[in-house]
Amino acid sequence: MEQYYKDFSTFLRAYFPQKIQKISLHAGFTCPNRDGVKGRGGCTYCNNQTFNPEYCRTERSITRQLEEGKKFFSRKYPEMQYLAYFQAYTNTYAELAALKRKYEEALQVDKVVGLVIGTRPDCMPDSLLDFLESLNKEHFLLIEYGIESTNDATLKRINRCHTYADTIDAVERTAARGILTGGHVILGLPGETHADIVSQAEELSKLPLTTLKMHQLQLIRGTRMAQEYEERPQDFHFLEINEYIDLVIDYLQHLRPDIIPERFVSQSPKELLAVPGWGLKNYEFTARLRKRMEERRTCQGKLFGIEK
Repeated sequence: MEQYYKDFSTFLRAYFPQKIQKISLHAGFTCPNRDGVKGRGGCTYCNNQTFNPEYCRTERSITRQLEEGKKFFSRKYPEMQYLAYFQAYTNTYAELAALKRKYEEALQVDKVVGLVIGTRPDCMPDSLLDFLESLNKEHFLLIEYGIESTNDATLKRINRCHTYADTIDAVERTAARGILTGGHVILGLPGETHADIVSQAEELSKLPLTTLKMHQLQLIRGTRMAQEYEERPQDFHFLEINEYIDLVIDYLQHLRPDIIPERFVSQSPKELLAVPGWGLKNYEFTARLRKRMEERRTCQGKLFGIEK
């Protein structure tokens, strides 16, 4: 099969010979834009229920969440091994001793072979990087930063309470320690045009990122963004599926060829999702994406570094 973009599964096979599955964890963290340190209310689009599976509950210990996650996935692949994915909220936002306990507890669970830690770029002190650098020498480790946008006006609008300069700083400091460093962005945030979004790919390509997750803007019921949409719908443009596929392709064409696109879409639970209701599974989306890339005779990085 022709390679239209770098594949995350292939990337993982360079580290692990067996099948690997991430198990999402809710470790009881909050965020500095929720607890008043930097702001209140969290990101305007955020409802963490959208990505927490049933086994992922704060009243359950990290060990129990991992064991229940393993039970769920091992039915199909008994020999599978796992990455503990600290996903919900900001998973480096606590005292260092507490963070060490949580990470080390996860690594003590049988068949857990590494960690993926999701966090904000303004929540990575050097003292924690010191510990993570030592952890990285013994275990697989990927730090995933919520970048969301390279545009400071957008970041302010969605109440991120950090700047793109914070992202640059955190990604560079993390990668400099030899730690795999990933990012997460949302395509279609209010106020950003198609050209703005595509130019973001070139900007992010300047950073020492290994992986990049992207997904479409989704409007989740009960969020502050949903209220904003009711008040000013003209400020929003929710992409149709074919429009989004072409946007992703344009984005990929300008993305550095060695960055691993880990994900292109997200599908929130139907009871929470207002728009867009595409109803596509990830594999269905990637099949349509590949077909469209074949039609356009293009691939990741084709236009990277080419001046407009």
